[in-house]
Amino acid sequence: MQLLIPAAAGLEGVVKRQLLSLGYPKAPAENGRLALEGDWEDVARLNVFLRSGERVLIKLSEFPALTFDDLYDGVYALPWEEWLRVDSRILMDGKSVQSRLAAVKAAGGVAKKAIIRRLADRGKTGRRTFDESGPRTIVGLSLYRDRATVTLDTSGEGLHKRGYRDLAYTAPLKETLAAAIVDLSLWNPDAAPEKPFADVFCGSGTLVVEAAMKALHIAPGASRDFDFAAWECAPAGVLGRAREEAEAGERRERKIDVSGSDISPEAVSIARRCARRAGVADKVRFSVADARDFSSALPYGVMACNPPYGERLSDADSVRLLYADFGKMFRALPDWSAYVLTSAPDFERFFGRRADRKKRLFNANLPCTLYTCFGARPPRENGGEENER
Repeated sequence: MQLLIPAAAGLEGVVKRQLLSLGYPKAPAENGRLALEGDWEDVARLNVFLRSGERVLIKLSEFPALTFDDLYDGVYALPWEEWLRVDSRILMDGKSVQSRLAAVKAAGGVAKKAIIRRLADRGKTGRRTFDESGPRTIVGLSLYRDRATVTLDTSGEGLHKRGYRDLAYTAPLKETLAAAIVDLSLWNPDAAPEKPFADVFCGSGTLVVEAAMKALHIAPGASRDFDFAAWECAPAGVLGRAREEAEAGERRERKIDVSGSDISPEAVSIARRCARRAGVADKVRFSVADARDFSSALPYGVMACNPPYGERLSDADSVRLLYADFGKMFRALPDWSAYVLTSAPDFERFFGRRADRKKRLFNANLPCTLYTCFGARPPRENGGEENER
């Protein structure tokens, strides 16, 4: 099967590296999706292990679709009886970019009619109507430059829904984005000596939890369900084997130095709850504290955070002052590195330092920049400086 992994804008490279670490070296990216060949075992593994991919899709077909008749015929030609049950609950998910069939809802309706008709004609039941009381199947219809791509969504709920965050503080980071920021940083929990990791604007604690899960080798999808597991076309046991592989690779016994703090007691309470639900509460530390007061005696740490943006005019002055004080605090840690995600275009000006790297990302559809400020490099054992960049 051809599998597609959608990735948020700017994170294609992160997802590609995650795929490589999982044993998938060939995964070219196009139109925000990474493509690879795989079977049902791979479907299960990717759903369980991917930290920053958005979903795992099975590509069924791609064909020209200039008219609704083209779309109907192309969808009807697919062997839906091999994928769906006659009582499958079919949901349509579509988008259209630079295509004549710009009405996404209408196109989805035409595609679903073709699916139902095919099931009626080939399902050998004689039925023309279906109650859709069976397992959910999300059918994707992507129209791009008058070509239709039809997919099945094996994940169901997006892969960012790990299951640990049932409560959220103001404007939380998406789990997949938080995991990507951890991966984009210099912090490598498997390298020696281990560096501390801190988030001084932790909010719901997503960056802290994702960092801890990475350090402990906890697969993000190991404790949740996926739509494909209820499909008759999926072999029994594949999800169970992926979960067994995930459990065997965990390193929950290791000691890590991961912490989070926030000035809001409510935020810290939620962060602790999320950490408990993720199974990492005994491995991380949370405290109620002002970011301006952060200090550390430990060298070469990594700070990753998502501070307030000041989107409302009434907050702009206070956020600029916060950035200035944040920069002053950071300069007192000359060997620490910082990764700061914000939509504020003048962040560097108020932070008091130009970033060494900048990467454009999106947080909840809001254009942002991940600013990277490197600290002093740790010395090598044989002299000189360690090169990790």
